Amino acid sequence: AFMVCVLCIGWVKKKTLNSNEKILLLLGCSRFCSLCISWAYSFLSRIYPNYLYVHTVLQLAVFFQAFFNHCNLWFSACLCVFYCIKIANFRNSFFIYLKVKIDRMVMWLLLGSGILALAIGIVAYNIADKPHCNNHNSTRPGNFGKANIKMDKHFFPSFFFAGCGYAASFMAVIFSAVFLLFSLWKHKRKMQTNSMKDLSMEAHIRAMKSILSFLVMYSINFVCLVLEMVYVTQKISHMTFLIVVFQFIFPGLHSLILIFSNPKLEKALLRILSLERSLRHKVCMS
Repeated sequence: AFMVCVLCIGWVKKKTLNSNEKILLLLGCSRFCSLCISWAYSFLSRIYPNYLYVHTVLQLAVFFQAFFNHCNLWFSACLCVFYCIKIANFRNSFFIYLKVKIDRMVMWLLLGSGILALAIGIVAYNIADKPHCNNHNSTRPGNFGKANIKMDKHFFPSFFFAGCGYAASFMAVIFSAVFLLFSLWKHKRKMQTNSMKDLSMEAHIRAMKSILSFLVMYSINFVCLVLEMVYVTQKISHMTFLIVVFQFIFPGLHSLILIFSNPKLEKALLRILSLERSLRHKVCMS
C-alpha cells in the first residue's frame, strides 16, 4: 500500500511513470489485493462460515486469490528481468537489442503476465466449482482450488498447469538474478583492480545484496509452493500451515527490500518516519 501511494502521488505530479515504476505499481496493487482477499476470506470463514456455502462466493474467492497470487509471482519475475536487462553490462548483440527495446516491451510483459494469471484463475474457479470440492473445509483461496483429495484425472492437469507457471517464473528469476549478479560482480572487480574511486561502487554492492536476498527468498517461496501442492494431496495439514505462513511473509519482506533499494521510495519512507517522530515529540512536549 505504501509503494502504491507513493508511486500514484508521483504519477499525479509528473503525469508519467517510467518502466520500473509501472512494474512496482502493479506489483504493489497485486500484493495489496491478494492480502485483502485473504483477510476477507479468513474473516468470513471464522465469523460467517455459512456465507461461504452461497454459490460463487467461494469460487470467486479462489479465483481472485489465484489470480493475484500469480500476478504477484509474474510481476516479481518481470521486475527481476527488467533489472537484469537494464543494469547488466554484456556485449552480446541480442542483449544490447533487449536493452534498447526493454522499455517498450515492459507493457507487453505485464500484459502477458496478467493474461497467464487470469487463465490460472479461471482454472482455479472451475476446480472450486466442482461438486466434490464445493465446501469451505476442503477448498480455500491461495491453494489454487486444491482440496484434500487424490490427484485424479480431473485435477492432475490443473496441478500441472500451476506447476508450470511456478517453474517458468522461477526460472526467469533465477537466470536474471544470476546474470545480473555476475555482471555486477565483474564490474566491481574491474573497479577494484583499476583502483577506481567510483561513487557507484557502493550502489553496485547494495544492488548485489538486494538481488541476492531476493533470490534466496524467491527460491524458498518456490519450494514452498511446490511442497504445498504435494502436501495438500497428502493431507499433511501442519506442514501446509507452515508453508502458507512463509508465503504470507514473503510479499512483505520483498516489498521492504524494494523500498530500501529504491531511492524514491526510501526517501519517502524516511520523510514519513521523521515527520512521525517530530509529531510524537511535539505531543510529548505538550
